[in-house]
Amino acid sequence: MTDTTKVPARVFPRAKQDAETAAHGVHTPQTTHPAYRLAFQDMDFLLREDLRPVRFQLELLKPELILDEARIASTFVFYGSARIPEPDSARALLDAAPADGPARKIAERLFEKSKYYDVARELARMVSNFPVDEAGMRHFVVCSGGGPSIMEAANRGAADVGADSIALNIVLPHEQAPNPYVTPGLSLQFHYFALRKMHFLLRARALAAFPGGFGTFDELFELLTLIQTGKIKPVPILLYGREFWERVVNFPALVEEGVISEKDLSLFSYCETAEEGWACVRRHYAEHDPTI
Repeated sequence: MTDTTKVPARVFPRAKQDAETAAHGVHTPQTTHPAYRLAFQDMDFLLREDLRPVRFQLELLKPELILDEARIASTFVFYGSARIPEPDSARALLDAAPADGPARKIAERLFEKSKYYDVARELARMVSNFPVDEAGMRHFVVCSGGGPSIMEAANRGAADVGADSIALNIVLPHEQAPNPYVTPGLSLQFHYFALRKMHFLLRARALAAFPGGFGTFDELFELLTLIQTGKIKPVPILLYGREFWERVVNFPALVEEGVISEKDLSLFSYCETAEEGWACVRRHYAEHDPTI
């Protein structure tokens, strides 16, 4: 004889059900007072100063669950300026610039760097074609800060080949929105820079840093420090635009001053083309996985 009795999967209502019940409850002076709200529905409570540790947890957990559910095992992270236009726009800015003076020099330098928009886009196309593994997990999924310029180029490159891409956006005082090439379900917004930077690196298995400003420096040097101090295993770090990086950062001088060691200069590789960058990544992982 077979026992066909079914054991219920759960006996407690789900949080969503309780929340809906609470929203349609009776209205009395007691039930309408903020103290009566369910804690997870009380925004004034969740935004208290002393709830910051809880908000940290939530901001760490939500993206983790979304990326897990999207079966993303690893990412290829793109850092770079939000101010470098694509080549056509850079040419228009240069044509509109004064004949001489500081504005002209800036326009010329932006035009020189605008080629990296196309390089980032091509590199994103290349890495986005990496196959899923036997477990159906995706690797080298393009991940950017979600903004314009180099970040847009990365997401755009993935979209060119019909691949999903990630954006880790941040709330800033001035209005902004994710660039239109980001996969909507993988467009994530952060309040805390620290949690955003953590998610940039948790799945990162390669990183390309294009010419950029404070934000690019902040994120790049944090990764270099983590590898230098042994907090994480080395990953390929591609610095695009050797002329730019050697002009704005004197890495050999840091060795000469004794504040970093000679071997620290091997933590990154200078690159100019998408093919060169992808070859660096393949070489890095060759001994671990010859299929890359």
